[in-house]
Amino acid sequence: MSKKATRAATAVALLILAFGLAVGVAPDARAAGSSSTIVLQQGWAIQSSAKVADSGDTISTPQFKAEGWYPATVPSTVLAALVADRVYPDPYYGANLRSIPGAEYPVGANFANLPMPDDSPFKVPWWYRTEFRLPASYKDKNLWLDFNGINYRANVWLNGVQIADQTKMAGMWRLFEFDVTAAARLGATNVLAVEIFPPKPDSLSITWVDWNPLPPDKDMGVWREVSISASGPIALRDPEVATDLDLPSLEVAHLTVSANLVNPGKEAAHGVLKARLAGVNLAQEVDLGPGETKVVSFTPGKFEGLNLKQPRLWWPAQMGTPNLYDLHIEVESGGKTSEEQSLQFGVREITSELDQDKHRVFSVNGKRILIRGGGWAPDMMLRYDPEREEEEMRYTRDMGLNTIRLEGKLVDDHLFELADRYGVLVMAGWCCCDHWERWRTWKGEDYDIATESLRTELLRLRSHASLLMFAYGSDNPPPPRVEEMYLKVIKETGWPNPYISSASARPTTIGPSGVKMTGPYDYVAPSYWLDDSEHGGAYGFNTETSPGPAIPVIESIREMLPADKLWPVNEVWELHAGGGEFKKFDIFNRALDARYGAPTGLDDYVEKSQLQTYAGERAMYEAYSQNKYKSTGVIQWMENNAWPSMIWHLYDWYLRPGGGYFGAKKGCEPVHIQYSDSNGAIVVVNSTYQAYSGLQAKVEVLNFDLTPKFSHAATLDVAPDSSNALLTLPKIDGLSQTYFLKLDLSDDAGRTLSHNFYWLSTHPDVNDFANSTWYYTPLSSYADYKELGNLPRVRVDLTARSRSHGGEEITEVTVKNPGSTLAFFVHLEVLKGKDGGDVHPIQWQDNYVSLLPGESRQITATYGAAELGGAKPVVRVDGWNVETGSAD
Repeated sequence: MSKKATRAATAVALLILAFGLAVGVAPDARAAGSSSTIVLQQGWAIQSSAKVADSGDTISTPQFKAEGWYPATVPSTVLAALVADRVYPDPYYGANLRSIPGAEYPVGANFANLPMPDDSPFKVPWWYRTEFRLPASYKDKNLWLDFNGINYRANVWLNGVQIADQTKMAGMWRLFEFDVTAAARLGATNVLAVEIFPPKPDSLSITWVDWNPLPPDKDMGVWREVSISASGPIALRDPEVATDLDLPSLEVAHLTVSANLVNPGKEAAHGVLKARLAGVNLAQEVDLGPGETKVVSFTPGKFEGLNLKQPRLWWPAQMGTPNLYDLHIEVESGGKTSEEQSLQFGVREITSELDQDKHRVFSVNGKRILIRGGGWAPDMMLRYDPEREEEEMRYTRDMGLNTIRLEGKLVDDHLFELADRYGVLVMAGWCCCDHWERWRTWKGEDYDIATESLRTELLRLRSHASLLMFAYGSDNPPPPRVEEMYLKVIKETGWPNPYISSASARPTTIGPSGVKMTGPYDYVAPSYWLDDSEHGGAYGFNTETSPGPAIPVIESIREMLPADKLWPVNEVWELHAGGGEFKKFDIFNRALDARYGAPTGLDDYVEKSQLQTYAGERAMYEAYSQNKYKSTGVIQWMENNAWPSMIWHLYDWYLRPGGGYFGAKKGCEPVHIQYSDSNGAIVVVNSTYQAYSGLQAKVEVLNFDLTPKFSHAATLDVAPDSSNALLTLPKIDGLSQTYFLKLDLSDDAGRTLSHNFYWLSTHPDVNDFANSTWYYTPLSSYADYKELGNLPRVRVDLTARSRSHGGEEITEVTVKNPGSTLAFFVHLEVLKGKDGGDVHPIQWQDNYVSLLPGESRQITATYGAAELGGAKPVVRVDGWNVETGSAD
C-alpha cells in the first residue's frame, strides 16, 4: 500500500471525466457551499408505476395531474415516504415490519441477496415528480442537475425531455450530474420526473448484512439530495486542500489547492482560478478546450504563501483541537465569477505503516494513535436527520472514541462535516456479503459502476479532515483485476489518505492489509481480550468485534415492543436481533444465568444485562489500551443501530445510553487506571498526548462484606500516549467468592482523574479456546457472581441542581451512600418533571457507579433544554440494590 496517493489526476482520469460529461453523467462531487444552488427538497410526489399509465415525457409536463400520488420530500426512499404518509404503520415497532407487503423473506436472511416477492409493491419502478421555478438570474448560464444518490437505476425527464436513462444512470453510491441548460425553463414552471428501478440481487446496492433487516423496498428511491445550480462558461468541481508536513517537524505545512474545471461549451474558454485561504490569495490563468475537464492546482513550489508557517493543525479530539480553515475558491471568465465554492478543511497528514508483526499503525501528523472506535449505521430507511447525527457524534466523543467505521454506508456530507468539527476519524469503505464481493459473477457493467462509485466517493470525501482511510474491500479483498481497477482510481483522484484492500487479514498483490477481522461477535468473558492470542484478542488492528448482544434499557424495550411481547424473550425480540448466527441470545443468556443467576422477570433481566454488557465493553477497550502498540486498533461492532435492536450497540436506537455506553466510556477515559482479569495487573493508561508527573494511585481489595483484604498506594509518572504497569495483585488468602476491587487515580494536586470499580470472583471464567468459532469463544466454566443478589438494599442521599447555558441544561448531581453496605451499580436518570419520561439524548459524566459506605460522587448531566418540554428536571436514582429515589 502506498503511503500517499499522487496529488494530480492523470490524463486518463481527465478523459474519463470528459466522457462522463459527453454522455450526460459526470462523476464529480459538488462541495457544500456551492453558489447559485437550489436544493429540490419539498413538493415531491411519488407513485408506483403499476398505477401510472403515462410515460416520462408526459409526467414531466405541467399539464400532468399527479392525482392520488403520495406527497414526499427528498431525500427519501419509497418506503420512508409511505411510512411518513401513514400508508404503513411504523415498521420499527414490534413486528410491524413483517406486515408490510414484500416483507415475507425469512427473518434473519440477507434480503439483498434474494429477489423481491412477485407480489411486492416494490418490485416495479416508482415515480418521483416535482415542480419548481428557476430564477431569471440563471439567464445565459449553464444549468446543472445533480443527483447525489439514487437506488438503484433511474430514467430522468425534465420538461418532457429525457435527460438520462437507466442504462447509464445506475449505482447507489454514485453522484450524477447533467447539463440541463437546453431543457430548463427560466421564469416558468419546470417539471422533473424520475423513474426509479429497485435493486436486484446482482446490483451494487446496499445490504444490512446481519445487523438488521433490509426494508421490503430494499431502500429504493432518491435517497440523497437533488439540486439544480448555475455556472458561467466554466464550472468548478471537487476543490481540495492537501497537506504535506516535514515530519517529524510540524513547523511548516506545504499545502496544495486543486480543483476540476469544466468547460461544457463547444468553444474554448479562458478564465482565472482564484483561491483564498489562511490569509493567502492565489490566482492563475487557465485555458480549456471545448468540452474539456482539467485539474488545476496551486502548489507550494510555485506559490510561496502555501508554505504555511506555524499552522493550526487539525487533530482528533483525543490528541488536540480539530482546527479548521476556510477555503473560498472561484473561477472567473470574462471578468465575472463563473462559479464559486466555499468549504472548510483541516491541515493534517494521516499516514500508516506496518510494524514488525505486520500490524497496521496509524499516525496523525506524525504521532501514533491507537484507534478506538465503533461501527456506524445510518437509519434503516436512510432517513436524513441532521440533529440526530450531531447527537450521535456527541455521544461518540463523550465516550472517548476517536473513530467511526462506515462499512458501505457512505451517507450524507453532513456526517463528515460533523466528524471534521468534532475531531472524530472516519474509516470508510465498501460493504461485504452481497454483489459487491461476488466478483466471479460480475458483468461488464458492474466493473463500470464499481469504478465510478469509487471515483465519486473519493472525490466527495477527500477534502474532509476526518477521513482516516478507505477500504476498497470488506470481508474479502478484491481479485487482482478489480484491485488494479480500484488502485488506478485512487491514483487518479489524488486520494490523500491511507487505503487498504479489505477489513480482513487476507493479503493481496500489494501485500498484507495489516488488519484483522477475527471476531468475536457474541458474548465472551472479560478475560478473553488479554488471554486470546489467535483470534480477536488485544493485538493488531481488529476492524470489527464485540462482546455480544446489547439489551437496551427498560424504557427503550417498552417503547420498542408491545406489552404482550415484552417478556419472556420471544420471536419479536428475535426480529429485533441480528441475522444468521445472531438471531437468538442463547450464548449471552447462558453466561448471564451462570454468572448472575436466572432472571426473575424483565426488569431483572435488563438490569443484569446492563451489568454484563458494562463489564464486557470496559474489558475490551481496556485490553486494547493496555496493549498499545502491540494492539493498534479496535472497532466495536457496533456503536449504534439502524433501527431498535437488541444487539451490537453502545447506545440504543432511541439514543438512550446503557451499560455498554458507560463501560466503553470508562475503558476509554483519557487518563485511566484499570485491572486485568487475565493476569491481575493494575495498569495506568495515558491516552492523552501530555506527560503527567506525581500521579497518585490507590488500590483496595474488599471482601463481599467490605472488610479490607489488600491495599496499595503509589506515586508514578506517565509519559504521553503510554501504558504503565503499576503492580500485579498478589495472591490474597481468605477472599469471599465475590469480592471487590476499587481503583482511584488523582493528579499531583489531588484532583480525581479516574475511578474504577470491579466485581470479581474466586471462581473465574475459563475460556475454551480449543472450541472457538469465528464468532465467539465458549467458556468451560463461568465466574460466579450470584452472591451479588444478596446485597442488602440501600437508600442513597441525592441532591440535584440544574442551570441553563446556551440552549443546554446542565444538571449537577451529588449522590451519597449513607449506609453501612455497598451501593452497587447506582443508576441515574433525568426526568421531565416528577411524572414525566426520561430525558434523552443525554451525556452523563459517569453512571452505573458503585459507592462504599460514606462515599459520595458529584456527577454532571448535560442535555438539550428543549428535551424537557418546559418541565422542571427531576433526577431519579435506582440501582442493583438501591431503592428508587428522586430529587429536583
